Amino acid sequence: MKFPISPHIRKVHPPPISEVKGWLAGCTPDLPLVDLCQAVPDYPPHADLTDHLKQLLDDPLMAKYSLDEGLPEVRETVCERYRRRYGAALNPAQICLTIGASQAFWLAVTVLCRAGDEVIVQLPAYFDHPMALQALGIRCVYAPFHEETHGMPDIADIARRITPRTRAILLVTPSNPTGAIIPPEALEELFELVRNHNIALVLDETYGDFIPGGAPPHGLFARPDWSGNFVQVISFGKTYALTGYRAGALVAAEAFINQALKVQDSMVVCQPRITQHAIRYGIEHLDGWVTANCAMMARRHDRFVAEFSQPGNPFTLAASGAFFGWVHHPYAGRTGRQVARMLVEKAGVLTLPGEVFGPGLENYLRLAFGNIHDEAISGAVRRFRECAGEPPAG
Repeated sequence: MKFPISPHIRKVHPPPISEVKGWLAGCTPDLPLVDLCQAVPDYPPHADLTDHLKQLLDDPLMAKYSLDEGLPEVRETVCERYRRRYGAALNPAQICLTIGASQAFWLAVTVLCRAGDEVIVQLPAYFDHPMALQALGIRCVYAPFHEETHGMPDIADIARRITPRTRAILLVTPSNPTGAIIPPEALEELFELVRNHNIALVLDETYGDFIPGGAPPHGLFARPDWSGNFVQVISFGKTYALTGYRAGALVAAEAFINQALKVQDSMVVCQPRITQHAIRYGIEHLDGWVTANCAMMARRHDRFVAEFSQPGNPFTLAASGAFFGWVHHPYAGRTGRQVARMLVEKAGVLTLPGEVFGPGLENYLRLAFGNIHDEAISGAVRRFRECAGEPPAG
């Protein structure tokens, strides 16, 4: 290519899901495909929500820009949701509606960091995060995955990795890819750690509405000092089955949001109005539906764990929760990518290789069991058992 390309961009891995789905063009599995690759709710948005949006589409205003940060009435509704969910007294100026959680993350790191800075990233990491950091020339300092603790962050280990160039600690809870949920008390300790070092705790809670039990995910927003060091990235896409609507938000101090809006305006201007109205309707009308889906996903998780853990399965479950199973494959010396391709070709199962979630994770696969109906779980797990004797390609 003759065009000059940023050396930072050259180092970024191509989009993993596009790569893995590209394998389908070159193989014809004997069995119907079971897609455990991309985490997407297998159910549609609530019919009342889509009916509501249909009525709005005739309004010419739906095709117009909104304020960069989003419509005031929608952000006020989001604040009400935080009062119910977190017991938090947020104000609309602390919220910026974004094109999915991924764009909210870009806003956060562009405000926090410059090229050459460091962000501590817990492994396994949601692959979009290192991709964004690398594209911006920000160094990922990885905190290792420990299978014996199912991927829970080791706070002492994280503390040892803080340097004068550290700008943030980045965590995802429930984790993508492991599904592990960080306990509230651990998040409190991490907040104290970042506060003492005057850096940021960036918390991606995309799957926060799939934590069973209904308790608040944490109490950080109840702290009077939360806005000094805490930045939250969220998604409404999984909550309301609106992944294609790109419904996310950045939540932070008002002064932080004011800086983020400089990037927002030059990047996307605003979240689409129709998406904003979808969020508002969901918050105002669909709490019961969201709770029922959380309970359904918890049952699905329990069934998946029970099926996968039965004797005779050489693939072992290293961690699980929310949408995901984090699986240790049995093929020593083979990469996750080699094993994932074998599973497509021999068993018609599409998964993601562990190495796309960070260095040293070639022995793992991510399974997004949240993608498939309950009754399909047994058959999907059976395919792992049946192909276990097949050696993956070298």
